[in-house]
Amino acid sequence: MEKARHRLDETDSRIAAAMLASPRASWRTVGRVLGVSERTVVRRAAPLYHDGTLRATAVRNPVCFPDLIPLALRIRCKPNRISAIAATLARRPDTIWVDVLGGGDEICTILFLDGPDARNNLLLRDLPATAAVQSWTSHALLRVFPAGFDWSGGLLSEEELASLRPDLPEAGPRPALTPVDHQLVAGLVEDGRASYTELARRAGLSALTARRRLEALAGGLVLRLATEVDLARLGIRAEALLWMTVAPGRLEETGRLLSRHPQVRFASATTGSANLLVAVAATDLDGLYRFLSDTIGALEHVSTMEVTPILSGVKRTGLVRPGSL
Repeated sequence: MEKARHRLDETDSRIAAAMLASPRASWRTVGRVLGVSERTVVRRAAPLYHDGTLRATAVRNPVCFPDLIPLALRIRCKPNRISAIAATLARRPDTIWVDVLGGGDEICTILFLDGPDARNNLLLRDLPATAAVQSWTSHALLRVFPAGFDWSGGLLSEEELASLRPDLPEAGPRPALTPVDHQLVAGLVEDGRASYTELARRAGLSALTARRRLEALAGGLVLRLATEVDLARLGIRAEALLWMTVAPGRLEETGRLLSRHPQVRFASATTGSANLLVAVAATDLDGLYRFLSDTIGALEHVSTMEVTPILSGVKRTGLVRPGSL
């Protein structure tokens, strides 16, 4: 039986928005920025994390993990089997996102596959053997840009967001990963708000060393901290994937620019007929239209764009949404 989910009132929603902007912000910092007591933040936030309304995690940067093969799949299915296919994909440990798109006959999933054998087994064995799958296209993710999704839909003021929003680090020298780093990253993927003491215990380090090491990993863009929440509960009713074609010489610039937009939750350069994939969230269809018209429309080097609405998100940032299976 699905656990009863916590209903969000205005204070809950503001706390959730703060955690989107700064996934590891202390309760004291959140309370100070939002103008409530630290005790109130703890009392309100704890049930949200306990029942899965809020989930803290981290996303690895594939370029720093050479054994990973990052892939986006667009899968067309028989409509009466799409829920079953989406659920099967969501149960795979190597899927990061699973979204049902468009008219209810298409799925987009992002996978971090463990090497060529895993990729070939999926594309050459598993998908062809699934009768409900009608067709698919595969897109390698060439560069995942460090998106800083902190949409608040008016729940937080610009001043509050600025106080919470961590500065996105510029790409600096990436530290050479050690076995200890992999243990720290795995700990954050499981629980993005795990204390440094908990993470240090897992890796056999001191808390101070664990903190310094994780700061180096974040500064080297080895990982991105994330808070996952059902965005509809914060007033987001229009999500879409944008499959864009950008002039090759402007691809890096455009990807970085869009990845820093507060409504963009994911951006990656890809192979295929489009070369930039962007996931965007808006309050409603009018907000999505304004993003397309004003933000995308202002970009000179975008030649074509396909917009695929997201009907439902089954899995996000590696975590299956409660009640989605």
